[in-house]
Amino acid sequence: MAVTLNELDAYLFECANIIRNTVDKTDYKDYILPLVFYKTISDTYQDQYEQRLEEYGDEEIAKRPAFYDFVVPEEYTWERLRSQSKNVDEFINEAFNALAEANEGKLEGVLRADYVAASSLDDQTLAKLIEHLSTENLSIERVPPDILGEAYMDLIRHFASEEGRDGGEFFTPPRIVRLAVRLLAPFENGDRFHDPACGSGGMLVESAYHYRDEQDGDYDKLTFTGQELNPDIYAMAKINLFVHGLNGDIRHGNSLGDPQFEANGQLDQFDYVLANFPFSANWPKEDLQDDPWNRFDWAEKLPRADRGDYAFIMHMVAQLDQEGQAAIVIPHGVLFRKHESKYREPMIENDLVEAIIGLPENLFQNNSIPSAILVLNRDKPAERERQVQFIHAADEAFYRELSNQNELTDEGIDHIVENFHDWTTEERVSRTVSAEEIRENDYNLNIALYVDTTEPEEDIDVREELATLRELQAERDEIEARMTQHMEALNYE
Repeated sequence: MAVTLNELDAYLFECANIIRNTVDKTDYKDYILPLVFYKTISDTYQDQYEQRLEEYGDEEIAKRPAFYDFVVPEEYTWERLRSQSKNVDEFINEAFNALAEANEGKLEGVLRADYVAASSLDDQTLAKLIEHLSTENLSIERVPPDILGEAYMDLIRHFASEEGRDGGEFFTPPRIVRLAVRLLAPFENGDRFHDPACGSGGMLVESAYHYRDEQDGDYDKLTFTGQELNPDIYAMAKINLFVHGLNGDIRHGNSLGDPQFEANGQLDQFDYVLANFPFSANWPKEDLQDDPWNRFDWAEKLPRADRGDYAFIMHMVAQLDQEGQAAIVIPHGVLFRKHESKYREPMIENDLVEAIIGLPENLFQNNSIPSAILVLNRDKPAERERQVQFIHAADEAFYRELSNQNELTDEGIDHIVENFHDWTTEERVSRTVSAEEIRENDYNLNIALYVDTTEPEEDIDVREELATLRELQAERDEIEARMTQHMEALNYE
């Protein structure tokens, strides 16, 4: 009987309980996720090898690397790991090196955890973790990518919750991701998706699954790429795409200082760019005064070195092809900070901005900062040219309160998407604004300037209110009369 998602979740979450109090909870992902991946590719290789052996009846043919996504050397299968009783940490490190070498660069930088350096992960703890993982077969021949991939994402969410604020570095709440993807959909065969700050790869995975589940499309006909600066999180994204069954290309490096997707002096360009970049982070401004790709030429001065928001936005615009669209999660300050109006002006005058959606506060793990989604489009429909739609989706109608943060509701997401796709103007929610009006406001994109979000005052029935007033006055007169009688009876003047 196939394992269910709930069973797989419980099985994977137990890994954290096994190593709890032996390593810091912020390091759980660094030691558990690579082992889960090792188990997955080892189980998959073993299942596929047995199929090939039965098919061809020849061990040499069955072992040909061309048959496999990942080759597992015989001396480093999961069963060999399981048989180790001493120096288990050394064996894992050796196995990871052997896997990287056997797969000719496909696993470069992915299995990078150093179990020897984690002195608290002794043989007994590692053996217990390995035995627990051995209770399920994680081969993609047996566990559908849907279930395995979703369980992996659930584990990532679990680690983000464990890490608190720092977990947001690699994990964007799934409903924000879903909203960003739906704002850009529908997609077509051949479309190329890119995330220059991809974290664990959630934006790319959601795009693929939306195409399959909502459009009945084949996501094998889409292209997914991403870049991530943090080496541990880069490895996580590589694993995430594999367990979801996606043929993607994730590369390590700083997208601003060292973009990996370029050729012959030109940046690669994509149909869709989706990103949740690190808000107001430092960026290598001094090194990019003379940027070889001319990405940061929107104004005479580059963005501040300690506030790289617009550097990321300019980079993403440079990555859009002539019909490209982007959905970018941004901090609210991007919309109105005075010294950044010089960057908002070219966005508006070049008619790049299609919509700005203000989101509720406290959507991120232990981080209450209000955010928004900036929707860009290099090829707006004729009826939307020189216009921007502002959507105020921060009211209670769009979210629900959880124990430690807020969460967009399905109805709230539907409401936002319908307003955007239908180009709706709705009182206190959305309004379409001309570029001329934005220019008159000195390119300030603060949503409150364009959508009146104040609650309307209730209509007053003057006659009814006067009648109520008279009743209250009569009650007061009666009470005063009784008080006067009591005072006289008590000889108080």
